[in-house]
Amino acid sequence: MALGNAMTATPPLRAPKEVTFPPLVRSQLETLQVNLGYRCNQACTHCHVDAGPNRTEEMSRETVDLVIELIAKRNIQTLDITGGAPELNPHFRYLVQAARRLAVRVIDRCNLTILEEPNQETLANFLCENQVSITASLPCYTRENVDMQRGKGVFEKSIRGLQELNKLGYGLPGSDLELNLVYNPVGASLPPAQASLESTYREQLNADHGIQFTHLLTLANMPIARFRHALERDGEIDEYLDLLVSAHSDSNLAEVMCRTTISIDWRGYAYDCDFNQMLAIPLAGSKHSTHLSELIQNARRSQSIAVADHCFGCTAGQGSSCGGALIA
Repeated sequence: MALGNAMTATPPLRAPKEVTFPPLVRSQLETLQVNLGYRCNQACTHCHVDAGPNRTEEMSRETVDLVIELIAKRNIQTLDITGGAPELNPHFRYLVQAARRLAVRVIDRCNLTILEEPNQETLANFLCENQVSITASLPCYTRENVDMQRGKGVFEKSIRGLQELNKLGYGLPGSDLELNLVYNPVGASLPPAQASLESTYREQLNADHGIQFTHLLTLANMPIARFRHALERDGEIDEYLDLLVSAHSDSNLAEVMCRTTISIDWRGYAYDCDFNQMLAIPLAGSKHSTHLSELIQNARRSQSIAVADHCFGCTAGQGSSCGGALIA
């Protein structure tokens, strides 16, 4: 198995006032979130995996086959594919087609600009033909905010990508082709109410660009990796952690995504969530990282979830997960 150069893990944060995050237990495994690698055609300021054009880590075909084997054995309902830009992995389409043959719902976490990259001219049609649900990053409906967070010219490319997907039927009323947009704050603040912001997005994107979509998902920025470094640079890290802890709601604990999801990194190692993966925190009850091959051979006995102070990013305010706000 080609492992490449492993990413240096960001050490876990310590929350102000030594607040301890409540214990969590997994209910039933429904979703496998798979990171195909850290290579990306963008380098966004909020990216918690430090993805970018110069990253070389990517999942091998051998590991992709193990992912498919685990999906079949554990009766996984949803395959959530992420990166980097997951479409840049040469085995992306192979994985998608294998999962769809197993009648698994597939989500592609797409940055939209990838649709205009060389050798990706047929990507939109491929996603449509395989009925892949698209979760697309669009942190604002204005050029200024998007380009500030994601790079100059990203907004215009994103708009063209959304228009292309709309032409294929994605995001249209009554369509089975799901096109969800993702909002996350530009700085050290919590997302606004998801429902009201979705209405604003619909109005602005339709009026200005004729764009339609299925839902808007609001995500909080996690204080790790690149975003953490920006907070530290600007002297905002303690203030942001205080905000997350003070806005914690116990009502969000029942809905956090780690209760039904396991995250797999590009090397094939399993974690309780995508953020624990970036912090190199093993599955709860494990002293070392657990590989896919071990999960295939033996079902996990412990259903406890490894938690740390960064978990307050998922339970602050209306809550935050890869599926958007936890509470309406």
